Amino acid sequence: MSLNLVSEQLLSANGLNHQDLFAILGQLTERRLDYGDLYFQSSYHESWVLEDSIIKDGSYNIDQGVGVRAVSGEKTGFAYADQISKLALEQSAQAARTIVRDTGNGKVQTLGAVEHRALYTSIDPLQSMTREEKLDILRRVDKVARAADQRVQEVSASLSGGV
Repeated sequence: MSLNLVSEQLLSANGLNHQDLFAILGQLTERRLDYGDLYFQSSYHESWVLEDSIIKDGSYNIDQGVGVRAVSGEKTGFAYADQISKLALEQSAQAARTIVRDTGNGKVQTLGAVEHRALYTSIDPLQSMTREEKLDILRRVDKVARAADQRVQEVSASLSGGV
């Protein structure tokens, strides 16, 4: 995922910016930590099921959160929040920092962004379609299967996507 896409879909969408992240990392280093980092997670999943010419199920799930890691000497503190907000980041940073206490040397090095070659696109094609277009695909599958042979009695089809 590109830095611009992350900034847009995770930070801006949740009222955060890069300065907020640096402030949270700064709070981590107040207690002589050796290392601290933030981990963002975001996934979307959508699924539709057709059985016997009837749409039987439709679901959509969004899972987002942020983790904080604080390392001081041989101790590591982890904290996680299942929402992405400034308050959740602050509370998670406080929890991770409290776990490790004051045992590090306090020499923290700021790291820059690392570009990685994307192996997969972070685009879900289902998100570009309306609900009716998705259901129409399932109905067409049902129709084509039944038209292929008069012996076809039951048709089940599903359509899923996610990032």
